[in-house]
Amino acid sequence: MQSFPHIYHAAATSTQAGVVSLRSDEGIDLIRSNAPKEFGGPGDQWSPETLLVAAVADCFVLSFRAIARASKLEWATLDCSASGTLDKLDGVTRFTAFTVTANLSITSDISEERAVKILEKAEKYCLITNSMLAETHLQTIITRS
Repeated sequence: MQSFPHIYHAAATSTQAGVVSLRSDEGIDLIRSNAPKEFGGPGDQWSPETLLVAAVADCFVLSFRAIARASKLEWATLDCSASGTLDKLDGVTRFTAFTVTANLSITSDISEERAVKILEKAEKYCLITNSMLAETHLQTIITRS
């Protein structure tokens, strides 16, 4: 791993109306976005709001993978869904809470308690949620494969 700080870049381009084109450092179009229907957009494309919630789910999964690898936890699949609550507090619109539901499939010889501890550790060390003011709530579901 590189020493800190890490700097990440992305760019967004748009005309007066229509979709926004998002690019990475390499200039590759990643995704097209628009305002969500709640803000007058079409509601059929990614929006900054849904991208942020997706980043929460993605970061949780990647954090879990790294911690599970370091902990030598064998697992089959992890399905993670996230939801974010956008609200207006003190005249400021912001995300106030995120709920992460992690459905982890483990083999029969793995302790459920150990698996839950590693899921909780992934929540604790997720850099995306650690970078925001909103509270994060983790719900865990353990199944056996």
